[in-house]
Amino acid sequence: MSTEHPSPTLDDVARAAGVSRSTASRAVNGGERVSPEAQAAVDDAVARLGYAPNRAARTLVTRRTDSIALVVPEPDARILTDPFLAGVLRGVSEGLGGTELQLVLLLARQGERPGHIARYLRSGHVDGVIVASHHREDQIEPELGRSRMPAVFVGRPFDTESLHFVDVDNAAGGTVATRRLVERGCRRIATITGPLDMTAALDRYDAWQRTLREAGLDGVAVESGDFTVAGGAAAMERILADHPDVDGVFAASDLMATGALQVLRSAGRRVPDDVALVGFDALGAERTTPRLTTVLQPVVEMVSAATSTLLDMVAGVPVSPEPQIFVPRLVEGDSA
Repeated sequence: MSTEHPSPTLDDVARAAGVSRSTASRAVNGGERVSPEAQAAVDDAVARLGYAPNRAARTLVTRRTDSIALVVPEPDARILTDPFLAGVLRGVSEGLGGTELQLVLLLARQGERPGHIARYLRSGHVDGVIVASHHREDQIEPELGRSRMPAVFVGRPFDTESLHFVDVDNAAGGTVATRRLVERGCRRIATITGPLDMTAALDRYDAWQRTLREAGLDGVAVESGDFTVAGGAAAMERILADHPDVDGVFAASDLMATGALQVLRSAGRRVPDDVALVGFDALGAERTTPRLTTVLQPVVEMVSAATSTLLDMVAGVPVSPEPQIFVPRLVEGDSA
């Protein structure tokens, strides 16, 4: 014969608290229109009885899913290999600590049609969303711009009028990186960009161009490296093939700089003696030989700010429409 006791119900909570069932329901599901005395009585009854609300029923009452989405429109392998994306995931997860919110991770799948993730978000599966590493063609921006769903971007969206975001000043970072190469005496300076359908890559590339122009220099070469080690290596091979006299390279991420460093070493080019190299991110730069000179992108602070802003939005707390922009700084290494 079973000795298990039935789980306490909402009616049990109401009786134990001495309130009506509807009052108990409101107290359990957010405390709207409930007196402090009744809320305290219900909280005490819930603790004594070990009552666990039915999540499905609660969703019907509150229209809340108690879930937050982290959208990374990149293949899943990038999460495992890209320290920036890994830092974003870890930061959001830690930012939700102490809450009852669950984290839903949405990644792009190979061959997936643009707009698939946006349609999922539109269907009401989550209460809010943080977006990182987004591309112009993802169709996430217009969907979130039209919806009322709380959303915060890590990285400037193309539409800055209706969307909240946090970012590092990529233009200032690109300027600092390129200026270091110019001040070192480099005159044949190339750049390895990220995908130019991303605002971070565009801003860093524009800063490289502008800084060289102000120094009276022409850029030697522009090659795309897609923010990966392999992409950076392939781009560096193309640069050396077409411009063997290159003496400086600004790689718009540390992963691409790592790939470029491998190619330069294989080609017998000494860094920084023959070719000076500057990266961007300061995530793992100390593990390269020589240690990378790079630009710090404060990922932890950025993600913390994005998560805090989103939690306020989900809770209905007014937030400033102004973006939160973090200041980059040069991290000295041995490659430039």
